[in-house]
Amino acid sequence: MKFVDLVEVTVTGGQGGDGIVAFRREKYVPAGGPSGGNGGNGGSVYLITATHLQTLLDFRFAHEFKAKPGARGGPSNRTGACGADRYIEVPCGTAIYDAETDELLGDLTAPQQTLCVAAGGKGGLGNRHFLSNRNRAPEYALPGLEGESRRIRLELKLLAEVGIIGLPNAGKSTLISALSAARPKVANYPFTTLVPNLGVVRKPTGDGTVFADIPGLIAGAHEGLGLGHEFLRHIERTRLLLHLVDATAPDPLSDYHTIQQELTAYGHGLSDRPQILALNKIDAMSADDAAVLGELMAEATGCQIFTISAVAGQHLDELLQTVWDQLDQLPPTTPLTTPPSTPEAPAPVLSEPTTPNLEVVDSR
Repeated sequence: MKFVDLVEVTVTGGQGGDGIVAFRREKYVPAGGPSGGNGGNGGSVYLITATHLQTLLDFRFAHEFKAKPGARGGPSNRTGACGADRYIEVPCGTAIYDAETDELLGDLTAPQQTLCVAAGGKGGLGNRHFLSNRNRAPEYALPGLEGESRRIRLELKLLAEVGIIGLPNAGKSTLISALSAARPKVANYPFTTLVPNLGVVRKPTGDGTVFADIPGLIAGAHEGLGLGHEFLRHIERTRLLLHLVDATAPDPLSDYHTIQQELTAYGHGLSDRPQILALNKIDAMSADDAAVLGELMAEATGCQIFTISAVAGQHLDELLQTVWDQLDQLPPTTPLTTPPSTPEAPAPVLSEPTTPNLEVVDSR
């Protein structure tokens, strides 16, 4: 399945139905008066989260979504039917932005959560609405208003509590496959991981915690080098970062600073996110060398250093226990914003009636 996490689509609410001009004509009812009904409201476009979706692949070739228009009003003061709303399924964790203003419209993180992204137009008023003492036989009605139309950007941000970051080939995919049932591609060359991978790691209490394996960054990723930094959006929601450094690299400290610089360049508060630093691949060196390297890294970074081997499973229990302890101390994550309520379409302008469209109805 192709992983798609960023798309732009156009959504349009249905147009409101027109009001009509009609007069009551019945036997034994002289001067029956106006009886033109109002038009129905147009349907609105909603986004709704679905648990069976994991990517935005369904939007790859579908870029326009419209709701149904409202029906025209009828005689005898009958109001036209409202247009059907359009519901579009998106994965949990989808953030919605206005593509033109970059305004955040909503952040859908819970199952079956909905957000109105394009309101339908109000139905026009029939001539019955304009009856007054001064005008006993109004011969005009209002057309329905057009529905709201906008271009929106959908960004999928995976819902994970722990994000695993590091340079390419640092062992991130190996670690998540060792800790969980996830089976990402693992190979001895850089950029093996091209899309984020999720894995559920069980706590001692039996609860599950979602870990996200993020594709590797390189120096200059914020400028588009390598895979770029576009996948960092998937750890914006994480509460804790697990930074893996290849202990067999020529300069592990430089690798550490490279990732920190990219987090700072990306922004969104990632550089301030709590981190756990781990030196991986210690199975490829002696225990004394691993201990010396850990001490040097701890002194240079000011962080507690874990020396692990993901492929051999060394010291993973100590690392996980620290992860659980830190997660317990951190506040729970909250959505970026509360989805706004359904926007109201503007009220019809009553001061500019349309050209008379007289329809005399005989109801006998």
